[in-house]
Amino acid sequence: MSEVAASPVPMPAKRRVAQLVMLALAVLIVMGAYANVGLAVDGRVPAGMLAYGLGLGGIMLVAYLVLAKFAPWADPLILPLVTLINGIGLVMIYRLESAGMKGASTTNQIMWTGIGVLMFSITLVVLRDHRTLQRLTYTAGAIGLVLLAIPALLPGSLSEVQGAKIWIRIGGFSIQPGEFAKLALVVFFTGYLVAKRDVLALAGRRLLFIDLPRARDLGPVLVTWGLSLLVLVFEKDLGTSLLLFGTFIAMLYIATQRTSWVLIGILLFVGGAYLAGLAFDHVGARFDAWLDPGNQVFYGNAPVCLEDPPGDSMCGKSYQIMQGLFGFGAGGILGTGLGQGHPELIPLSFSDFIFAATGEELGLTGLMALLMLYALVVERGLRTSLAARDPFSKLLSGGLSFLLAWQVFIIVGGVTNLIPLTGLVTPFMSQGGSALLANWILVALLVRTSDAARRPPPQAIQNEGLTQVFQR
Repeated sequence: MSEVAASPVPMPAKRRVAQLVMLALAVLIVMGAYANVGLAVDGRVPAGMLAYGLGLGGIMLVAYLVLAKFAPWADPLILPLVTLINGIGLVMIYRLESAGMKGASTTNQIMWTGIGVLMFSITLVVLRDHRTLQRLTYTAGAIGLVLLAIPALLPGSLSEVQGAKIWIRIGGFSIQPGEFAKLALVVFFTGYLVAKRDVLALAGRRLLFIDLPRARDLGPVLVTWGLSLLVLVFEKDLGTSLLLFGTFIAMLYIATQRTSWVLIGILLFVGGAYLAGLAFDHVGARFDAWLDPGNQVFYGNAPVCLEDPPGDSMCGKSYQIMQGLFGFGAGGILGTGLGQGHPELIPLSFSDFIFAATGEELGLTGLMALLMLYALVVERGLRTSLAARDPFSKLLSGGLSFLLAWQVFIIVGGVTNLIPLTGLVTPFMSQGGSALLANWILVALLVRTSDAARRPPPQAIQNEGLTQVFQR
């Protein structure tokens, strides 16, 4: 008997080279935009441009090397796309910092980007097989619930910012645990729905053209609905409530392919949000500002509220929305140009309203290109979901992709006044640490599932079992 050792699966060298080229192009685009801001504001290239360029390039080179080593078959587009989005956010924060916007800090954002890439790298190194998360389904659920509950249990002095109790603030350190809770809950939703999808897919009674689920199977939806209402009530956080419940309903639909779950989820959330708007002034103010954002008259730079006393929360929210809409209008189709607008007039333009600030200087064309970048990241995640070989991988990558897309829709819809404004931030662009770290971990999970889905199966051993004939 003779055996021939199996040849190793060839590494995707060409794919990795293409990814490196796209990554370098993304960094060059960011540096060009950075120089553009400096030339428009000061008439010269920023003095720290080389340092920032080397810093961003070095950070992304580390991410590339870790990915090439530990996830060589991963989708080559995801990292360059996220790098470009993150870089555009850095440019806008630098623009706001140069305009004197209080709270905007390019140095801090680059530091958080570096930490985010570190978390991305650690996730890929430690989590060699994402399917091991299925064994931690209920542990992940417990961790997610604890992270969500901590701010609600803390006194307002340690957790409340602008009416929402979503922070943990101790001294000069602050963190938003809900950003990490959403990842843990997606893992929990995935494991639970994979285990229970056959039961949840069973048909109940047919009403008109819809197959309604059995009453006893409504438990998971009602529990998640109750959880989202608790977040809305005790933390006054409409954004996280909508994000979690919407993600669960989408994953439930992916797992069962039943439209009735989506309709039930929409009815439950709309009903709960309406009741919360009637019961709680903070939530009601958001809806009032959404329905009538033009309830202010401007004299010079000072807003005067016609219906409410100055300083009221609804007036403040209306003022933000109106300034953001004015910024979109000033930008028009092509924008005022980087460094040539007035994004500093938009409150919180470095965090909640960075999309509006970007719209003023890049215009509708730039915003469409930016949304296309997000859409491509989501599309690559959904492609991974279709290519995955096991139900857990399919649902996990699909859930993470929807989570990113849903978050972008909620924040963009809020600043454009399509839906009520929430406390979410634009992924990878807004200044802050918690959201940026959580989103880089999300990208690492997508990369890991992509690597498993695209990796070819091991090659069979050639000539195994053949008998050699020896002649005398």
